Amino acid sequence: AWRDNVFVERLWRSIKYEEIYLKAYDSVRAARCGIARYLEFYNSQRPHQAHNRATPDEAYFAALPFAQMQPA
Repeated sequence: AWRDNVFVERLWRSIKYEEIYLKAYDSVRAARCGIARYLEFYNSQRPHQAHNRATPDEAYFAALPFAQMQPA
C-alpha cells in the first residue's frame, strides 16, 4: 500500500537533500560513512515536526516501559 512507503520516501528525500546532494563522495566507503553519520544525526539530534520537535530517539524511548530500558 502507498501508506507503507510514505515514511521511507520521506527519509530518503531527507538523506538525499540534506546529505548526499551536498557532498561529493570520493568512494562508496566514504558515502556509506557519511550516510551512517547522517542517520545517527537524524535519529538522535534532528528535531522532527511529527514528534512535536523531539528527535526520533526521544519519541521512541519515551514510549518504552521503564523496565525495558534498564540494562540486563
